[in-house]
Amino acid sequence: TWIAQKSASSLSRDLLINFILIDRGVFMKFQDIIEPYSKLPRSVYFIFIVRVVNCIGNFVFPFLTLLLTVKVGMDEKQAGYILFICAAVQGPGVLLGGKLADHIGRKKVMVIFMSLAAACLVVCGFIANLSYVPQLLILSNFFSSLVGPASGAMINDLTVSKNRQAAFSLIYLGINLGTAIGSIVAGYLFYNHIKLLFLGDAATTFIAVFLLAVFVNETKPSAKQIKEGFKMDGAERAEEGGLISALFKRPELIMFALVSAIYSFVYVQSHFSLPIQTKEIFGLIEGPRLLGMLNTINCLVVITMTTLITALTKKIRDIFKVSLAGIFFALGFGMLYFAKGYFVFAFSTIIWTIGEILNAISSSVYLANRTPISHRGRFNSFILLVSGMGQAVGPMIAGQLISRTSVENIWPISFMLAVGSAILMFLLGKFERVQHFKDETVKY
Repeated sequence: TWIAQKSASSLSRDLLINFILIDRGVFMKFQDIIEPYSKLPRSVYFIFIVRVVNCIGNFVFPFLTLLLTVKVGMDEKQAGYILFICAAVQGPGVLLGGKLADHIGRKKVMVIFMSLAAACLVVCGFIANLSYVPQLLILSNFFSSLVGPASGAMINDLTVSKNRQAAFSLIYLGINLGTAIGSIVAGYLFYNHIKLLFLGDAATTFIAVFLLAVFVNETKPSAKQIKEGFKMDGAERAEEGGLISALFKRPELIMFALVSAIYSFVYVQSHFSLPIQTKEIFGLIEGPRLLGMLNTINCLVVITMTTLITALTKKIRDIFKVSLAGIFFALGFGMLYFAKGYFVFAFSTIIWTIGEILNAISSSVYLANRTPISHRGRFNSFILLVSGMGQAVGPMIAGQLISRTSVENIWPISFMLAVGSAILMFLLGKFERVQHFKDETVKY
């Protein structure tokens, strides 16, 4: 017998039916959760390991705001401009990365530009004058931005619609598993061992590059595969022409990217406004340590709840899961307006992290299932470019607001933007249904 009563809502009933079996006296069928991860291509598992290793050393950029304000000596407005430039250089970076990924291959792009990004961090670790660090970090960020489209295209190449959700979920887990470890280390290195912050980040990147080069094969579709792709049915069918003509055949992706830019504006405050707020409330020593713990909470929630949330929401369309993510963003970031103690910061992190999970695993699948095989690198670059606009302007706008008022005032704005974006995502899903945008990978 099932615990759930028939009078429960349909969603609650689905959750209980999938996860609570009274006749066994245990919570959910564990094998049902992990089974999708057991049938992935070999290269996906190695990419997972690469992401874990690389993110264990992700020391620098999560602490960039504090690095610029505490170590380099910038004020919040100046730091906001540096973060804006870091995000702005990603524009040409992702476009170039997508183009190169579709022409010379995914693996080559990742190996070359991950190495160049790490080399910039090595230089940061040895220079005596920290005033040169912002320029080097901007350059490192540019090189890193070329990797994103190639990485996304590689996962698309290795998967099909049936196992794509599991693959993106696993990679997302790898990123956060590594970051959970790295955030604790970085929080304690930041104050007294700043050079090790740079050198440790670079070292783990070089190790990740080695693993990628040795154990992961090139996945770029051959000319024959692309030719056969023109005969495919559905939204992954190959397209003639360039990026623009292919995009206009999929207007829902343009709308999705624009709304995602608002999500990015809200989410980037976790890397800009949140560090400033923790520093103001808890001081220069305890603030970075608390931030490191919040990053760890973020990662632990991802690690422990991603598979659970994936299973709980498997019957919900991807676009509606993205819409639901906006509600969690609104609640999680909105409550920071009232935050004064550790508990509120921790609870807020749990709430907006659930939104992050929903957005991360659902957005990737939504986009991948609508990307033509012939343009995967370029489509990934376009989505990263447009959605990253919010990440670019978010710190700059927030920095100006904080310099004129206080950091708490960014959170009501974030709340309203997240709610508005959630509504737009929901309407996009309804629009797709009305327009009968159907292919073999999308269920209505």
